[in-house]
Amino acid sequence: MAEMGSKGVTAGKIASNVQKKLTRAQEKVLQKLGKADETKDEQFEQCVQNFNKQLTEGTRLQKDLRTYLASVKAMHEASKKLNECLQEVYEPDWPGRDEANKIAENNDLLWLDYHQKLVDQALLTMDTYLGQFPDIKSRIAKRGRKLVDYDSARHHYESLQTAKKKDEAKIAKAEEELIKAQKVFEEMNVDLQEELPSLWNSRVGFYVNTFQSIAGLEENFHKEMSKLNQNLNDVLVGLEKQNGSNTFTVKAQPSENAPAKGNSPSPPPDGSPAATPEIRVNHEPEPATTPGAALPKSPSQSSLPAVVVETFSATVNGTVEGSSGPGRLDLPPGFMFKVQAQHDYTATDTDELQLKAGDVVLVIPFQNPEEQDEGWLMGVKESDWNQHKELEKCRGVFPENFTERVQ
Repeated sequence: MAEMGSKGVTAGKIASNVQKKLTRAQEKVLQKLGKADETKDEQFEQCVQNFNKQLTEGTRLQKDLRTYLASVKAMHEASKKLNECLQEVYEPDWPGRDEANKIAENNDLLWLDYHQKLVDQALLTMDTYLGQFPDIKSRIAKRGRKLVDYDSARHHYESLQTAKKKDEAKIAKAEEELIKAQKVFEEMNVDLQEELPSLWNSRVGFYVNTFQSIAGLEENFHKEMSKLNQNLNDVLVGLEKQNGSNTFTVKAQPSENAPAKGNSPSPPPDGSPAATPEIRVNHEPEPATTPGAALPKSPSQSSLPAVVVETFSATVNGTVEGSSGPGRLDLPPGFMFKVQAQHDYTATDTDELQLKAGDVVLVIPFQNPEEQDEGWLMGVKESDWNQHKELEKCRGVFPENFTERVQ
């Protein structure tokens, strides 16, 4: 019997909720048709508009802050790799090796500390700030429903009072329902009328504290990093002084298609002055061999480093990697280059791409360059493009620091 009683209560609640939804729906239809007046509160509506604006701004700030933190982490990894490279090339008998290693360790610790403080003093504060919005948003929606209930009860009571044949029992019950609906609505309304303006005003202090924290942390980080860089420079100056009498000239290497310019000189024997030389890059061009206005020389015949020569040659021949010229009709219009996702990325908006590590993305330009946010690219996943060949359905934005260029 207890079970049946419990089921009966549950069924009663369900029926009551269904009836409420039907009554609200009818009331809204009558209001839209102009057959029933609607209680309006312009001041509250302005508070709701401010609330929605504040939520939108806060959500964007949270998204941009996460992108900033991801960039800091990526820079940390890049800096760490660079220092590891220095440690590997720094030979044991060179002066300052221990100091250079210690600087690399401190550099790593400084990046870690900077990232953690940004999380603690900015991101977690941001999360706490936004954490209060879902509950208030839910209460605003509930207030709206209770307002419809109040209007419906009011109209029902008024219709019974103006009826030709009055039923005092029904009128009394309708009045009781009206008072109850009004009380529920006003309790919620009063609380929100106090909270929403207070929340709106709090945004100023929150923005000030957030950006002051970020600015202060970044300032201190760069001060400490500047000291480490100066120490590293001093170590390298000491290494340079020890080998200051030696010289070494970096000569340009001919490109693969360029004719050889004679035999290369043999390397100097060990122990000769040129064996551990100072690096010196020759930037002076060769003189023109014909009088008058000389045509620009082929990069392969200049003294530029090979990497510059190859880039120049590719540009002149129209074969710069990523250009969408003839023979690339299978790629989307405006295709620039390919990237591959190094990490999973969960899209937080409808205009973003959902990425899995390993996904290849074909990068294309923004239709309106002003819409491009720093650190974000526009593209279409290669698998989607191969399947649909439709940019409108497949393209989206994604954070550049989650990917690595592959072509």
